[in-house]
Amino acid sequence: MERTMVSELENHINRKVEIKGWVYRIRKLKSITFIILRDRTGFVQCVVENSHMDISGSKLESVVSVIGEVKESNNTFNPFEVLIEKFQVINSSISELPIEINKNELDINLDTMLNNRVLSLRHPKVNAIFKIQNIIVQAFRQLLINEGFTEVFTPKIVAEGAEGGTDMFEVKYFENKAYLAQSPQFYKQMMVGAGFERVFEVAHVYRAEQHNTNRHLNEYVSMDFEMGFIKDEEDIMEMEERLLKFMLNKLEEEGKIYLETLNVDMPKIENKIPKIKFSEALEILEKEYNKTDLDGDLDPEGEKLICRYSKEKLGCDFIFLTYYPRRKRPMYTMPYGEDETRSFDLLFRGVEITTGGQRIHDYNMLIKNIEYKGLTPENYENYTSLFKYGMPVHGGLAIGLERITAQLLGLQNVREASLIPRDRTRLVP
Repeated sequence: MERTMVSELENHINRKVEIKGWVYRIRKLKSITFIILRDRTGFVQCVVENSHMDISGSKLESVVSVIGEVKESNNTFNPFEVLIEKFQVINSSISELPIEINKNELDINLDTMLNNRVLSLRHPKVNAIFKIQNIIVQAFRQLLINEGFTEVFTPKIVAEGAEGGTDMFEVKYFENKAYLAQSPQFYKQMMVGAGFERVFEVAHVYRAEQHNTNRHLNEYVSMDFEMGFIKDEEDIMEMEERLLKFMLNKLEEEGKIYLETLNVDMPKIENKIPKIKFSEALEILEKEYNKTDLDGDLDPEGEKLICRYSKEKLGCDFIFLTYYPRRKRPMYTMPYGEDETRSFDLLFRGVEITTGGQRIHDYNMLIKNIEYKGLTPENYENYTSLFKYGMPVHGGLAIGLERITAQLLGLQNVREASLIPRDRTRLVP
């Protein structure tokens, strides 16, 4: 007999089926025993007469097979149940569970959750986070492919950093020194110049930052795209807006059950996402919230306040901050005048989730900007040489997958949105 998934049982009323999964709950009464079985598609109540067989000794989270008939029945999980005829333990849970996952809420602290990650992922609410995350990635890929982008896969062991900073993990690479990639930035630009024009990548990136906050990871998934023949950074923001609207629609269409499981308050983008210049944002923070302690960038409090302003005054959970200071942006960022750049951040519910903008496409300007940043152009010849051979006007962005997931779902810590987190102190599991 072939296995039937729980989600398909409603099509098998009054028929015999075999289902397989984990024992989620057991409840023994005088004459019958109820077992709640869980597979990847949901839960089903299974019932057996104690006089027929005694299965009450089965352990929670054991993997089992049930053969029985599907019958109509009103219960917490479905309008049907399975009357057990044959019950087999495929693999028994051999020790006491370190966490209880058969409750509606996983009432444990974050460290305990992450230390027992495989078990915690079995909980419906934790599992739903990553079902939603999967839909976000699918939507990212689908829209960009529809817009003529090519998915690329770039090296994660590199000779130099894309950000021009020191927050890099050093790797011994045979007789040479190498680093884990901070970003696919250089390679995205190379692929634009190689004639693909529009490229994207979904991959891990690595930042050796000392931060150990609820919004930082040292390894995370970055969703990047780069596109050529743009007019300026406005084209990048317009593409991101279309992308976000597509993501939100796809989540509501395909992720409804997971959104309901997590009781998510979905954001709306009814019109255009508002845009304000970074310098104007500083003025708003000073005027509206008496915040004057910023220098060239927003701190977490500033991000929260600007998002509050956007929600209350502009009616949107998202806001673009544009024309960031030149001294705070990487060397490849297109300058705007002497002090600003054609770059932006997208903030969402109090946290920056995207950095993007127009890049420098002129070789001589790029060399001058590298020098302006206090870096040595000779160290970047493998990157800068491609600008000698015809590079279109281009730009792109990067979205942190864990951050956008956490903000969408209202999670308190970005680690909850990381399948197996790597932070300042965590290397296992």
